[in-house]
Amino acid sequence: MNKILHINVGKYPFTIDTDAYAILDDYLDKLNKHFSSSDGCEEIMQDIESRIAEIFLMKMAYTKIIDMETVKYAISKLGTPEEFGAADQSKSSTHSSYQKTNANWGIKPGRKLFRDPMDKKVAGVCSGLAAYFGIEDPLWIRVAFAIGLFAGGIAVPLYFILMIAAPVAKTSADRLQMAGEPINIDTIAKKVEEGFNKVTDKIDSWQKSK
Repeated sequence: MNKILHINVGKYPFTIDTDAYAILDDYLDKLNKHFSSSDGCEEIMQDIESRIAEIFLMKMAYTKIIDMETVKYAISKLGTPEEFGAADQSKSSTHSSYQKTNANWGIKPGRKLFRDPMDKKVAGVCSGLAAYFGIEDPLWIRVAFAIGLFAGGIAVPLYFILMIAAPVAKTSADRLQMAGEPINIDTIAKKVEEGFNKVTDKIDSWQKSK
């Protein structure tokens, strides 16, 4: 007979047995230490917890209490620091793989349509569509909407429909799913760091323009 605990993971409440909690707590502690020197460590951990919560919620359809099997399943989906901590070489190969995938046109299996708040002019619909269809530059989607606007006005209601229907990509896991990329601790960390680099570049550009 195991005791149970009530915890919050990714802002969601869960009931978990003590053995499973010990494994989860140890896993999160190792990840926190692993990413402690990374830019955006706090955001990386928040996004990882959000992804764990998503997995737990899917499993809750079959069980009311999170057990060791469920925790181990979540860990197997996300990976461990040992699997991704070897290197800079591994990081660069994953990054180049991401860029190569983004350059391929067409809908990649597993992609989901989101609005992209990191690259938006109005609501992020065009950049989200570009990611969904594997188009590297969202400018082409924006041009298509502009042509549609002058050709008959259908572009405006279509834009508003997509703005309402497509959720905002709030987490790095959302942005990975938007691009059809695998969601694990390594790719989540890269997405967060990529976001920090974009913000830094914008600040540098703004300061230089002053």
